[in-house]
Amino acid sequence: MEDTRDPEYASRLSTLESKTWKRVLNVQAPYRWNLKRLDLGKTLDIGCGLGRNLANLQDGIGVDHNVESVVIARSRGLRAYSTMEWASEPQAKEGSFDSILLAHVLEHLSQSDADEVISGYLKFLKPSGNLVLICPQEKGFPTDPTHIRWVDSEELQSTGTRHGFTEIKNYSFPFPRNFGKLFTYNEFVYLGRRDT
Repeated sequence: MEDTRDPEYASRLSTLESKTWKRVLNVQAPYRWNLKRLDLGKTLDIGCGLGRNLANLQDGIGVDHNVESVVIARSRGLRAYSTMEWASEPQAKEGSFDSILLAHVLEHLSQSDADEVISGYLKFLKPSGNLVLICPQEKGFPTDPTHIRWVDSEELQSTGTRHGFTEIKNYSFPFPRNFGKLFTYNEFVYLGRRDT
């Protein structure tokens, strides 16, 4: 598997999230709480995958280039579209979203490809909308063979700045930054607001 578009990638994600210990320990609870406290409003989740974050947004629509991931997200009752479908979807209205979320997406893309993806969706964001970027830290980075670029908090800030956003928050979650080398699921989280 070399590409996140492959059907096998969706299968891999489904297998990983269905592990019994993850369900028993309710490991997604802190991440659900973190998304909710950001109060993102109507959110366009770019690279929504199977819908893990999409399911926890108060009003979210997801887009992903992996058609099988979109099928799985829809089977869970989520509003998700392939990138091809989104182009002609009536909900794809310019200036209609409060926030755009890219969670665990940038590390799969070169900087130029990431910038192209973000730029392509900014027209759907309200003039004073938010951009949320989430990436894995050191321990989580090597867990996926399709991760090609290390993206830390400074790079998240630079990405936001390049696209016209002012940083509101930039933090380590769920644990302080020094845990990123030990805990697979520690993340960099960036929240920026569009300059108006």
